[in-house]
Amino acid sequence: MNQNKDGLKPFVSLILSTKIPKLALIIGLTASLITTLAGLLVPVLTKNLVDGFSVSSLSVPLMIGIGAAFLFQAIISGISIYLLSFVGQKIVARLRERMWVKLIRLPVSYFDKQSSGETVSRIVNDTSVVRDLISNHFPQFISGIISIIGAIVILLIMDWKMTLLMLISVPLTLILMMPLGRKMAKISRGLQDETAAFTGHIQQTLSEIRLMKSSTAEQHEETKGLSGIGNLLGFGLKEARITALIAPIMYLVVMIVIVMIIGYGGMRVANGSMSTGSLVAFLLYLFQIIFPITSFAMFFTQLQKAKGATERIIDILELPLEEGQDGIEIDITNKPIHVQNVSFAYSEEEPVIENVSFEAQPGEMIAFAGPSGGGKTTMFGLIERFYEPTAGSILVGDTPITELSVEAWRSQIGYVSQESAMMAGTVRENLCYGLPDGISDERLWEVADMAYASEFIKSFADGLDTEVGERGVKLSGGQRQRIAIARAFLRDPKILMMDEATASLDSQSEGIVQQALSRLMEGRTTFVIAHRLSTIVEADKIIFIEKGRVTGIGTHHELTQSHNLYREFAEQQLASGDQEIIKKVH
Repeated sequence: MNQNKDGLKPFVSLILSTKIPKLALIIGLTASLITTLAGLLVPVLTKNLVDGFSVSSLSVPLMIGIGAAFLFQAIISGISIYLLSFVGQKIVARLRERMWVKLIRLPVSYFDKQSSGETVSRIVNDTSVVRDLISNHFPQFISGIISIIGAIVILLIMDWKMTLLMLISVPLTLILMMPLGRKMAKISRGLQDETAAFTGHIQQTLSEIRLMKSSTAEQHEETKGLSGIGNLLGFGLKEARITALIAPIMYLVVMIVIVMIIGYGGMRVANGSMSTGSLVAFLLYLFQIIFPITSFAMFFTQLQKAKGATERIIDILELPLEEGQDGIEIDITNKPIHVQNVSFAYSEEEPVIENVSFEAQPGEMIAFAGPSGGGKTTMFGLIERFYEPTAGSILVGDTPITELSVEAWRSQIGYVSQESAMMAGTVRENLCYGLPDGISDERLWEVADMAYASEFIKSFADGLDTEVGERGVKLSGGQRQRIAIARAFLRDPKILMMDEATASLDSQSEGIVQQALSRLMEGRTTFVIAHRLSTIVEADKIIFIEKGRVTGIGTHHELTQSHNLYREFAEQQLASGDQEIIKKVH
């Protein structure tokens, strides 16, 4: 963390960058100022009432006037509280908007390193800390300062000796409070980090609840969760201990000051140098100084929390966006794909792809094969532009894909994976995900037919409006795959990418899905990560990747003749149940 984030400047800059609703802030602060000033008049009225008290002086107009003044103050105070809360909520909403817009445009590599739950905590919890400061503590701080300055000025005019006596308590309070405030800030930072980590763990566990239960990992997760709760409890108790020190110290200082003022003031009243009304007014002004000072401790604690939260918010907002937010838009129909000397590493010590070159002509089917961990999926990630090559380039026609906007490039790619990803929602929402609104039911049923999905969708009581559950858990693997294929039909992609979309299906589902895929692949450039021989045999070109390097390119027949490891690989790993195909090819 760089040093310039230690001060208040980053926090103030961040708040100012959110386009504060200035009118609401000005009216809210003005209303708060009026309320505070009105409050400063109450002790003066009380003094006059006490000094000149008699039953006859309690006239109806006077009583109505005092009542109206209190009512007016209450209404203005309500307006002030609402408007300042409105400002706080608006600022936080804009912060969250900026963070969300930034997060969904960050590169995939960011999410490889960061827990999604921790990131969620930054958007929800850290911004809430900022909101509390702006909506609650900041208005109290401003009105408190006005109240203290006003009360001290009036007290100095009324009786400067007693005022100086009272002010001795201020440096004493600050000396006691400063170290406690610093300690509280440190604890608050730790609490925020621990909350983010705990949120991340809970989210991950609940999102993989089936894995957890099938692995009988309840005991492990229970221990892990209870440990996180224990850590949060530890921070909470540390906070409580500081608060437990702050409150009694403030109370002690306040009581000492009150006793001193009453004692000294009582003597002055007794010898006639001060009226009873003045003493009452003095005590009321004293409370108008003491109460804001006690709330300052909370304000500075919250300010320290907000500074910590701001650091983390700024860290996210300053991250570089995924490359290709701006770029040209071209139609890639009938354009070949050239991969030229591409290398990639997640980190310098781990090269995953090394000097890979190949090309795909329009309409060709290119299959990637090779041992597990060889780099096939990473190659897919590079073509999809989830990652950028560390060396070399990928071109569509004569244009490097880095010159295209990611939206223009990805909108022309259809991706069907082994585990077809689905969003919680309806079948319709999953089919149309990422596409413009206004797609007709007729078109949806058409693509569902093409993907052999219409029959099972019609069997649901709600048809296209059937809820699929989180990650599509209410559907079978084959049903999810067919919806993913229908979605690809709807996008009408120019390039199709498939991570062996039938590998995890039963034979009946596989047959149906394979038919749908064959229909989808017609006339499209297709890249396939192949686990089965039947897929490989149909490929126009097979790219065999081992340890990130291409060791063979050709048809199945060519590679079985020229590539020993491929032949071995085809017979041993790919040929379970595909022996007939091998015989035919040989």
